[in-house]
Amino acid sequence: MAASSSERTRRVTMGALGASPAGRDESVSRKVPSLALGRAAVLSSLLGGLLLGCGGEEVADTPVDVQAQELEASSEDFGAPSNRPVGLALEVENGVGRPLRVRAGGTFYVNQIDIRAVVKATTDEGLKTLRTNSDFAGLGWFGVRQADQESIGAPGPYTRRRFYRDAAWMDVTSFFTVEPVDAYGRLTGLPVIVNAGGEYQRRTERDDFFIRRFRAIQTATGCATATDCSASTNYEEEALVELRNAYDHAKAQKLTFRSSTRALRLRWSLRPAAPYVIPVEQVQNPEYAYGFGMDITPVTPPRPDGTYAPGSEITFQLTLKDGAGKRLHPEGSLPTYNEVAPDGNEAGINYYRAFFDATTTYYRRKHRERMLMTQIIGPAQDIQPIRSIVSMDAFLDPAVDEQVVATPERDGVFSQFATLPFANVLFRGAFFPTEGLWDRPNSDKWQYTIPANAEPGTYLVTVKGRRTYLGEDIPGSRTIEIQVGTTQRTQAPMTTGPCNSCHSQGGELSQVLHANDNRAACAGCHAPLAFELEGPIFVRTHFIHSRSNRFDAPLEKCSSCHLTKESIQRTSQAACLSCHKSYPDSHVAKFGPIESMYVGGGEESFQQCTGACHTQHPGSGL
Repeated sequence: MAASSSERTRRVTMGALGASPAGRDESVSRKVPSLALGRAAVLSSLLGGLLLGCGGEEVADTPVDVQAQELEASSEDFGAPSNRPVGLALEVENGVGRPLRVRAGGTFYVNQIDIRAVVKATTDEGLKTLRTNSDFAGLGWFGVRQADQESIGAPGPYTRRRFYRDAAWMDVTSFFTVEPVDAYGRLTGLPVIVNAGGEYQRRTERDDFFIRRFRAIQTATGCATATDCSASTNYEEEALVELRNAYDHAKAQKLTFRSSTRALRLRWSLRPAAPYVIPVEQVQNPEYAYGFGMDITPVTPPRPDGTYAPGSEITFQLTLKDGAGKRLHPEGSLPTYNEVAPDGNEAGINYYRAFFDATTTYYRRKHRERMLMTQIIGPAQDIQPIRSIVSMDAFLDPAVDEQVVATPERDGVFSQFATLPFANVLFRGAFFPTEGLWDRPNSDKWQYTIPANAEPGTYLVTVKGRRTYLGEDIPGSRTIEIQVGTTQRTQAPMTTGPCNSCHSQGGELSQVLHANDNRAACAGCHAPLAFELEGPIFVRTHFIHSRSNRFDAPLEKCSSCHLTKESIQRTSQAACLSCHKSYPDSHVAKFGPIESMYVGGGEESFQQCTGACHTQHPGSGL
């Protein structure tokens, strides 16, 4: 929930925000600074008087703002930029910028910034080492608190994660400047300034990113139980900055690289005198174009009337393409897992990579999971959340490529999904590395089997994935429809929406998450998994919006998203405790204590509690 006005404006020391020791007796308000003077004034205030931190002797006395003025007046050719600016993804790990390869002479904007500081510890000291001996040690840690906790790994050993928020540096409004520089640290183009916004500031036209998540995490491994990590000697403390999905107005802040550009200098207003340097390599005439597309082709032909009969086994084929329509892989095959993992191949294809970089819904780098996956769900008129649990055994079975995740008898709808590569290669290869599954060639085809008792109607087939190529990191998805048992097209009854009242101007569902704005095509992939119970969309939507201090409506007002009273009346631990952090003692006595920040408990969390008690929600607006 949003902090009170007094909390938002309490004073913190400038030293806590990264100033030099000499300035630590000064103070700064948490109030959002005015941008009335415009970006040029902010840029000047941030950079004015700062010397180039990595420049050669001949430029050591030339302030950045002076260089910017000289460049603005220069008529030197900047090369031949493309017509379409490309969003760049910038990454820094423990103070070191990850090298960036881009198309030579391109025009870009900043679409994503990931900064991580991480340290190891052998005892449970919270974030002590991170706060005192890391790249983020000089930032303001006043006010930091543990907000959530989650353990995974049943039946053990467990991994416990504690999530921290409200440190001064996490909450205060801050800015980043991105400066293209040559090998001597001299500017080769005009700097760009982007506004990260503040934690308790509602999204405004001044923010430059739809998603803003600043937090810290302590991870303990080898825990005896979900709550007892006393015997663990392996602790990781990390701080994360996640900014992504630039608003439309931020995309106008363009970077154009000259032939002399060798790096980007990333300067954060909370530590302006200690910029990060991201090496840049410009690639002439790259093999592929920017952008990401995909086609799904039903290889099995339908009946003469264009429909498939119940009981049919249907083969589908995937084509991954760049933005110009060029194939990213040979027809008939996809790369092996080892040819792609963990950071994509030369064409930009990506597979699930959380084995190497753990992801956590809302709190940690879910956008970097990069799962390539497909689903079928239908008939459309029966689409609803899936509450049956998909077991790990279903992922590891070498005889099963596509998992049945919902049946009409059990769930009121039919659904299958498949990871690509198949789960019995992807996940089994991780658990049984000696089988060599990650070196096995993968097909671009899969089969879905329609139940013999399938209801007639429209069935949705979807593929979603992510491509990282020459500095661009973007999602993509495609949904096609097939008709089963009838030529009459049917539609899904949507009981929530319209999401575009908030998801707009660069935050549309067609651009964030999986770049899928067809919400009917979500439930199949988002079934609850035994190792990731928070999969269902209603759980994730409740959790993310309840934890975000930048959500634009009161949390208790269900009508902000829900369209009908009936849509909020199926109560369960998963539905309620994905938003609420506590429930009455009477519920604790009957249903047990809260054990999961996402769904409340275990697999039983998806069972309906009652149809009699919770018939309305106070303040729901319904």
